[in-house]
Amino acid sequence: MAVLIDTVAWVRIEGGRILCARPRGKDVFYIPGGKREGAESDLDTLVREIREELTVRIDTESVAHVGTYEAGGPGLPGDAVVRMACYTAGFTGELRASSEIEDVAWFSYADRDLVPPVDQLLFDDLRAWGDLA
Repeated sequence: MAVLIDTVAWVRIEGGRILCARPRGKDVFYIPGGKREGAESDLDTLVREIREELTVRIDTESVAHVGTYEAGGPGLPGDAVVRMACYTAGFTGELRASSEIEDVAWFSYADRDLVPPVDQLLFDDLRAWGDLA
């Protein structure tokens, strides 16, 4: 049976580019977010992870589900699958990398190869929908 890595991600698009973050000590950018802790809901996970990573507060009234994606990938155990539930949301505060994030960047579809396979599935949909340049 495959190992499921259950994550929630924040889809923030501005000017046809999506916000990505690179955790400290890693060489890959990801859609901001992270793993669910215990019995957290998607919303609880999203709010906690984004506050921890980017120091902003998610506007919970504006959260909307974009899609849920699953993929394996490099750096994962052979049978591991990442499930990423993706949400858009407004926020308050100033976007900046926290101590656990090395770098943030705004990616276009041309940067698709710089993110993990599960993130690439989101990039494909965002491009098809006309949201990603």
